[in-house]
Order: sequence, then structure tokens, then C-alpha cells
Amino acid sequence: MDDPRNSSPSGPSVSAIVVCFNEEDNIARCLRSLRWCDEIVVVDAFSTDRTVEICREFTDLIIQRKWAGYRDQKAFAHSKASKDWVLLIDSDEEVTPELAREIRQELSVNAGQYCGFLLPRLMFYLDRWWERGGWYPDYDVRLFRRDRAQWGGTDPHEKIIVNGALRRLRHPLHHFSYRDIDDHIQRINRFTSISSGELRKQNQRWRLTDALFRPAFRFFRSYVLKRGFMEGFAGFYVAVTAAVYVFLKYAKLWELELEEKKEVGRKRS
Repeated sequence: MDDPRNSSPSGPSVSAIVVCFNEEDNIARCLRSLRWCDEIVVVDAFSTDRTVEICREFTDLIIQRKWAGYRDQKAFAHSKASKDWVLLIDSDEEVTPELAREIRQELSVNAGQYCGFLLPRLMFYLDRWWERGGWYPDYDVRLFRRDRAQWGGTDPHEKIIVNGALRRLRHPLHHFSYRDIDDHIQRINRFTSISSGELRKQNQRWRLTDALFRPAFRFFRSYVLKRGFMEGFAGFYVAVTAAVYVFLKYAKLWELELEEKKEVGRKRS
């Protein structure tokens, strides 16, 4: 059977944009799933592995740019797209044939009615697809009119703000975010450092209630409300790490405030 991603799409043209750094394990799967797009724009943050070499097998539109944060790097990639619509895909994601077919159908029928589409994401981790536990459907704007979108949010939770009507799609992106538990923990540490720093930039203050109750609710949401308990120990693990993420974000915010107080004390002495 022919792969619908490899046939010429009808309707408006599509630019796929991907930002990456040292993603040689994921990038081929990602870019292969985008071959149906009219162009693929890759912005690489000077990878030191085979990422760029692999990218050249799929596109000539490769730009190397120093990492500027998730929001700024993706906004830059957006600015380099030239087609009517932009499809944002992370390097650890894959567009399935079913999703590619749905996108092409929606653009051929509804492109004049909507300015953006929200895509669900389905995570593969710990040898299973996570339809329970709080990671799914995780709707996010990923397909949008190039001239009707701008970037907002804060790192590492940037978001696309679309000036116009939105519509949800049914078929999910496949997401291969974590290689293993060690990779998961490292990312939690990195992302909570970024998140706490963004909170301080917004002049948010540490509160004990945030550190106590927000992690507890995150565990309850993942394990009970989102039925993570049905995944056995894996569901318990995911709920615990979700709570740890929230706790560390506020613990690091507390630490940043301690450092600021020390700096003020040194300046006064």
C-alpha cells in the first residue's frame, strides 16, 4: 500500500519546521515522516553528532544557529518558512500516515475557515503508548497559517498564538520523548531549572503552599483522575515523576530567591 505521506498533497502548501541539537537517534524518523510537505526547514544548534549529516538526506534547507531558547529558536524557524501553512514538529516526534492524510484533507476542505489546528500527541515510553496518566491527548497548536501566528509562553513551555479560529484534529503525533528513565530524570532536572528561572523573570515569588500542594495535586491528577493506576507500576512511576517535576520547579525558585538575598547582602556589606 502506498504511504500517503509520499504522495503530492492537495490544497495549500505546507512548510515543516524542526529545531534540533544532537538528535541523531531521532531525526531520521522525524524527517522521513515529513516527506509529503512542500518544504522542510531544519534549524540546528550546531550539533556535534551526525544530526546535520542525516538531515541532508531529507532537505537542503538546513540553518545552523546558536541555541536561543525553545521559543526563540522555533520562532526563528517559523520566520524561515515560505509556504502558506507551517507544521511544527519536534525532532523526537513522528507524523503518522493517518495524521498526514487528515492534515491534507483538512487543508483541502477547511483551510479558508480556520487559521490553525490543534494536534494531539501520543507518547511512547517504558514499552507502551500512554493514553492514560495525563500525557494524552495533550492538544497543542502545531499547524497554522504562516502569516496569522506569533509566539508566546515561556521556556520550556512556549506556545503558538493564532489570530483566528482553531480546530482539533483526531489522529495523534507519535512522541518518543525519553530514551529511558535516566534520560527522563535528566530532562526533569534541566526543564525545572529553566522553568524556575522563567518564574523569577516574571517576578513570581516562592510560596510554601505551592511547594506543598501543587505536587500533591499533580500526582493525584496523573495517578487517579487520568487513570495512571491502570498502567501498574509504570503509571505510579510517571505520577511520582510528574509530582517531582512540580516540586523541583518551586524548590529551585526558592533557591534562586536565597541567592538573590545573598547577593543583596554582599552589596550592602
